[in-house]
Amino acid sequence: MEEGTKLEYNSVMSCKIKGKGGFRASSFIYGFVGLDNIGFVANMVSMVLYLSLKMHFDLSGSANTVTNLLGSTYLLSIIGGFISDTYLNRFHTILIFGTAEILAWALMTTQARYTILQPKSNSLEGGIAVLFYVSVCLLALGTGGVRGALPALGADQFDENNSKGAVGKYFNWLLLSSVSGSAIGVTIIVWVSTNKGWWLGFLISFATTFIGFIIFVFGKPFYRLQLPAQTPPLTRILQVITVAIRNRKLPLPDNPQHLYEKNSDSTDPKIAHTNQFRCLDKAAVVPKSIELTEWRVCTVTKVEEVKIVTRMLPIIGSTIIMNTCLAQLQTFSVQQGYRMNRHFGSFEVPAPSVPVIPLLFMCILIPIYDLLFIPFARKITNHPSGITQLQRVGVGLVLSIISMVTAAVVEIKRKNQSLTNPLQPIHVFWLSFQYAIFGIADMFTLVGMLEFFYKEAPIGMRSLSTSFTWISLSFGYFLSSAFVDIINSVTKRVSSSKKGWLDGQDLDQNNLQLFYWVLAILSCLNFINYIYWATWYKYKADDQHNSGHDNEIVLPKSASVSRVPFLKANENDVTITQGGEN
Repeated sequence: MEEGTKLEYNSVMSCKIKGKGGFRASSFIYGFVGLDNIGFVANMVSMVLYLSLKMHFDLSGSANTVTNLLGSTYLLSIIGGFISDTYLNRFHTILIFGTAEILAWALMTTQARYTILQPKSNSLEGGIAVLFYVSVCLLALGTGGVRGALPALGADQFDENNSKGAVGKYFNWLLLSSVSGSAIGVTIIVWVSTNKGWWLGFLISFATTFIGFIIFVFGKPFYRLQLPAQTPPLTRILQVITVAIRNRKLPLPDNPQHLYEKNSDSTDPKIAHTNQFRCLDKAAVVPKSIELTEWRVCTVTKVEEVKIVTRMLPIIGSTIIMNTCLAQLQTFSVQQGYRMNRHFGSFEVPAPSVPVIPLLFMCILIPIYDLLFIPFARKITNHPSGITQLQRVGVGLVLSIISMVTAAVVEIKRKNQSLTNPLQPIHVFWLSFQYAIFGIADMFTLVGMLEFFYKEAPIGMRSLSTSFTWISLSFGYFLSSAFVDIINSVTKRVSSSKKGWLDGQDLDQNNLQLFYWVLAILSCLNFINYIYWATWYKYKADDQHNSGHDNEIVLPKSASVSRVPFLKANENDVTITQGGEN
């Protein structure tokens, strides 16, 4: 190889901007996430009671409304991710959607404060319905948009190639800030909502979100901001698919080096060719006697970006069932707690505060995991994060199965005791077992997915890619609503009582335990499916290692140095262009 044609990308990316990025910058993000989750999580776990008691929804209707709201919230995160990758930087994207979230809390506070704005019966209609649905739609849009851009903005503050495990540590502490705020919310705000008034709970949520938003804005001088991609990520994907179809009859060259790669592409680093999904390589075959445009031939880098996203899709699908299980713990388990003994001495725990149990577990376990387990595992595996991201997700899936089995057993015990002696129900502490197990599962899975989608994604798609984590959550919540409706419909036909497992508002007359058993069985089947795809998946880092040039960009002899992203180091500028710092 000629002198100058082999450039170490790792050393180029190690250039630093004084006072910008790092954990000082991410601390503002931690503050925002913690304060934002105080209100959001608290109201999501108690919303099912608010809808039942104030808005007069029935049991399945209130549960489905909450899961649909959560599903929409996480689905809309893809809009925040897309905008921050395409049109605006991540900071300004969060400003826009954060404003919508604050407005939503203001509207919900107003409706909960005045009885004239609440329905008198179980029919939600007219202006009352408009106010309710506008507020929840704004909440879903605002909260989802913020979550689509925020994790990637925080991860941008670290040089993943030069800081050993810094990105993984960031995601661990991001989760810790989230669960710490959630733990405060499900205790203080839930108690205020159920004892002092729902409008006060919404008002506190408005206040904490607003304060967190201000803290986030104050951190701007310390952020390293990345410019949007020159070509929108979805356009790049569409180009590859379109050109691959158009060139489907062209033969592939025997040597992948003969595939097309421009000498002066964008500032994106080049991605090495892989042998998976060879049909997409057709997009990089140069047709004869035509003008070379982006819609007639694509670079190998663009093709590999689409391959990366394609490889991610089965991983997203394999985590949906787990999030369906999570939806049950946020809806039906709260309703279980409402029918259990919630007294600790003279203090009565609000039923929606029961989820504080896994949150407290996570507050303790996340620092132990990050400070003790990862360094210990790193010595054995030599992996910066101790274990791979997909291994973390696999551990979480196993624990979710155990959690659903535990939930079924606890519901059997609760129901038998309630039917035998309704005046002496079992203690709410029994729910702590399923919550604690699932809390640990969530600790492994959520951080594993965020880190996986951020690190594996092409640089210009990282917001969009990290939003895949929330899309999995979204599909899980929507699937939960579908499961409830389908199981009710099927069991109503086959049952002698002509009543579905989850019909009505009386859990003692339902068969919630059977629903949990169904979820446990589906989770087992899903884990087998996940093992297949996780084994099949090939990490991007593995491709670099196998090429023999880890963290390097290797150019063929005929290539010019201009193919390498041009990176400048200007200490007075905080903008990071795609692939480097400006």
